[in-house]
Amino acid sequence: MNHPYLHPRFPTEHYLNRELGLLAFNRRVLAQAEEERVPLLERLRFLCIVSSNMDEFFEIRMAGLKEQVRANAPVVTTDGKTAQEAFRLVSAEAHAIVTEQYLHLNDVILPALADQGIRFLRRSTWNEAQREWIRNYFIREMVPVLTPIGLDPSHPFPKVLNKSLNFAVELEGKDAFGRSSNAAIVQAPRVLPRVIRLPEELAGVEYGFVFLSSILHEFVGELFTGMTVLGCYQFRATRNSDLFVDEEEVTNLRTKLQGELPHRHFGDAVRLEVADNCSPAMTEFLLAQFALKDADLYRVHGPVNLVRLMQVPDWVDRPDMKFAPFNPGLPKAVGKGANIFDSIRRADILLHHPYQSFAPVIELLNQAANDPAVVAIKMTVYRTGTDSVLMQSLIRAAQNGKEVTVVVELMARFDEEANISWATKLEEVGAHVVYGVVGYKTHAKALLIVRREDGGLKRYVHLGTGNYHPRTARLYTDFGLMTANEEITNDVSEVFKQLTGLGQARTLKHLWQAPFTLQPNVVAAIQAETAIARTGAKTRIVAKMNSLLEPEVINALYEASQAGVEVDLIVRGVCALRPGVPGLSDNIRVRSIIGRFLEHHRIFYFLAGGEENVYLSSADWMERNFFKRIELAFPILDPKLKKRVITEGLKFYLADNQQGWEMNGQGLYQRRRSARSKPHNAQSELMLTLGG
Repeated sequence: MNHPYLHPRFPTEHYLNRELGLLAFNRRVLAQAEEERVPLLERLRFLCIVSSNMDEFFEIRMAGLKEQVRANAPVVTTDGKTAQEAFRLVSAEAHAIVTEQYLHLNDVILPALADQGIRFLRRSTWNEAQREWIRNYFIREMVPVLTPIGLDPSHPFPKVLNKSLNFAVELEGKDAFGRSSNAAIVQAPRVLPRVIRLPEELAGVEYGFVFLSSILHEFVGELFTGMTVLGCYQFRATRNSDLFVDEEEVTNLRTKLQGELPHRHFGDAVRLEVADNCSPAMTEFLLAQFALKDADLYRVHGPVNLVRLMQVPDWVDRPDMKFAPFNPGLPKAVGKGANIFDSIRRADILLHHPYQSFAPVIELLNQAANDPAVVAIKMTVYRTGTDSVLMQSLIRAAQNGKEVTVVVELMARFDEEANISWATKLEEVGAHVVYGVVGYKTHAKALLIVRREDGGLKRYVHLGTGNYHPRTARLYTDFGLMTANEEITNDVSEVFKQLTGLGQARTLKHLWQAPFTLQPNVVAAIQAETAIARTGAKTRIVAKMNSLLEPEVINALYEASQAGVEVDLIVRGVCALRPGVPGLSDNIRVRSIIGRFLEHHRIFYFLAGGEENVYLSSADWMERNFFKRIELAFPILDPKLKKRVITEGLKFYLADNQQGWEMNGQGLYQRRRSARSKPHNAQSELMLTLGG
């Protein structure tokens, strides 16, 4: 589909770089690890989240940037930088973040944990008893699954899996066959834990851990009998993980994807992480094996994969060093024993996760699966997890003879395998499984239930800003709406008809839908505020989202600001708009909230002459969401619920001066704190307001 954006109407210097914006977000996450008011084990967790985010950044964004460099592309994005310029800036900032991350781990987090009896024992500190226990562990648990590979003409450099832990070993001497190889590779199988806990009586502290890498470094010589180990260095290669599937040429998308998924592990390398003690010769050798340059090398002082430390806080029973437990609330309308269809018929129900439980969504589908009056269920699935009670309910509904239709997005990045598995299981019980529309990811979050009642068939709908995923619903902030409003349920029914069948798109009464009306309607709503501002009347736009990148929307916001519209943007991640630039965006403020929960809901508020139009959406203001995805934005029509969204989703966040960051026109962020103001923490206040 062609979209209206061809060239930005403003000069390139009015836009910020996407990749640098993503790295700025990771700096804000890193700041959570450095924040002394955050419990210590949660700080360790934030440090791990930075590594996880950086992994995906390299697998997708940096991989794409390097491809642009190889192709000698003249311009990457609307900010006007060449691929080479962008790569230099992004590489320098990525190196700086990694350096700061490991400095903080070694100089602050690990010593602070040691003071609390949580110690990571280095090889140099092991006593004889500890060394004996660890050696026995090595012989018993590690040797049987390790395969050392000597490098010689008959043993070329092995295929190294994406993000796997490996060890490069420098050797001297001859083996049993008289071969004299000076190098070997030892791959650490993923079945081996990266952190091993010692018995308390041996560790000398309550929680004593040893890194797998420390064990292998100490005993690697036992894998090369009679040879001398000159050095052993951990390394990790990150590869391009974007899947390349030409959907226009594919006759069976699922079969094609199943064939492509294994290749993800062996895409082109984009980053090499090595231990900082790796010898120059071995470093050069490894770079050559992966066809990488010095700019792609990241030397780290510690484990090359901090993501594997994410489990440590779960293993340590120290509630005083973690966030206090939180029980989400449950609205009275969907309390225990309630018939959820009766409740929805009486009034629309708004759920605010994770402050309110996701259980009513599970219960809605559960009751639908078992209710004899329910005749049909239709649902979109983007991310739902490998063990989903929602999918089990859909399977049971199909087994109970209901007409079940599931739109499964097979191209949901990193969830392809799980979604293929669910698609297969659903088909096996007779459900209709479709994969949406070729060339467009189905990212909308919609559930439609058709029930036979007095007077005929009645539809019930759930629409959400987040995935049908019970685990992430406890970690991500999202809104969900349950409604039986006939105009909205008719709109949702029409959307499912498009996704499963053929025909022209009909005009929807209330929903804004990508790739058709969502972007034009967002721009039109901004322009309507601009027109009102020019009359001298009061205007306001407040929008909350994960990312803001689409040039036409940014241009419309600039023009709104110049007309006097007050614009507040709450953008968790990357924002390409420059706020507060004199003559361009004086009236625009951009802030980011980083806290215990991942800010995920998308809320669009327009004062609209006092009508206060409020939309919730599955879509960010990005080109891909507007033009390459099936997305929905839905209005909140009930006045009480609209007031809740404005208060809980916007006002609480605009007042936050504890977790908030303000962005300036150069794309730099500063903490939003004032010693003179009363402290406001949106997430903490919402937990108190809505929690159980």
